[in-house]
Amino acid sequence: MKKLYLFDFDGTLTYKDTMFLFLKFYNPAKYSIQFLKHVPLFILLKLKLANSEAVKKSFISSILKGESRYNIDKKAKLFFDENYPSLIRENASDFINNIDREHTESYIVSASLDIWVQPFAEKFNMTLLATKAEFKDDVFTGKFIGKNCNKDEKVCRIEAELGDKKFDKIIAFGDTSGDKPMFKFANESHYRFFH
Repeated sequence: MKKLYLFDFDGTLTYKDTMFLFLKFYNPAKYSIQFLKHVPLFILLKLKLANSEAVKKSFISSILKGESRYNIDKKAKLFFDENYPSLIRENASDFINNIDREHTESYIVSASLDIWVQPFAEKFNMTLLATKAEFKDDVFTGKFIGKNCNKDEKVCRIEAELGDKKFDKIIAFGDTSGDKPMFKFANESHYRFFH
């Protein structure tokens, strides 16, 4: 039986949201200033009066725009070294380690930026489908390639990645409303399964 596992990342496999953690780790001083500047936007976001993709892009860009791919990748690796395995839910780790790799494929499908999730995906031996950072001449532009990988976009990315591949069973794991379309796409879905 051929299975496909789809895992959301932040909150599902991890104890905390990694965007804030990584940006703070990347440049603590800049993070503190930009976080304060973005507080009004974060409040509007909570009240559902702001576009989450725009706020996310603005905040990430305020800290990482203009940084070289080399520096970002280096910091992402250090971030992984410092936060693995403590950031990952133990139940999730155990589950992933026991996946029968011969008859399954596993994807991490995340709204987080590919930059800092990639080392975790590599560790788990999974394909990463995430929001993509745009680089020009190996410098981060502060923009994303395509859409924020959330809600319906998660399913679009999965379908594009699958092509004509067929699975007997598709099993999805998530922890927020952003995972609902992925749950609908799957044959079996688990909400906050590792909590």
